[in-house]
Amino acid sequence: MVIVELIFMEIVLVGRSNVGKSSVIKQLTGKRVRVGKRPGVTRRPYRYRCGELELIDMPGFGFMVGVSRERREEIKTSIVRYLERNRRRILFALEVLDARAFGEIVERWEKRGQVPLDVEMFQFLQELELNPIVAVNKIDLIYPEERDALLDNVCEKLGLPLPWRQWLDVVVPISAKTGEGVKTLKKLLRQRLHEIGREHLLNWLK
Repeated sequence: MVIVELIFMEIVLVGRSNVGKSSVIKQLTGKRVRVGKRPGVTRRPYRYRCGELELIDMPGFGFMVGVSRERREEIKTSIVRYLERNRRRILFALEVLDARAFGEIVERWEKRGQVPLDVEMFQFLQELELNPIVAVNKIDLIYPEERDALLDNVCEKLGLPLPWRQWLDVVVPISAKTGEGVKTLKKLLRQRLHEIGREHLLNWLK
């Protein structure tokens, strides 16, 4: 008896703990998603199969209340190793940021003379040529008149020239809670897969 292991292509979601990765997957797929009872509990990626494609929800990284520094480093290392080992079947990555918290977190890290993990992860995804999309989540918590300045700041910290609107194929403000911006994100996913000749992988996406 021959057992054939099916290999699915992947879109990987990465981001800090509690930025809303699981909620983004729920908006994209309509599937029920698993959420850890507390930060740092998730030790492995969760896979959501959509036709011939898998969306991979990676464990959250960064500071988590009640989670040791050693454990946080283990999580970060496991994410890096996963991306490196599975690079060949990852079509691209989706990094989820918290619109309200991102600026404050980056400022704290920069004051210590350190590169923020969110920025480091974006640079790493670029190095792996995973063409990351940045979903700036929880945009509903930001006043409309303040959003352009906030998104300019996100781009500046990620090393993308201003203004942010020239990066509409990379940066997408969304609210996984209200659904705002989700249609735009879906459109960008289709565009990305069309560019690499794999648009059929999103037949499940309504």
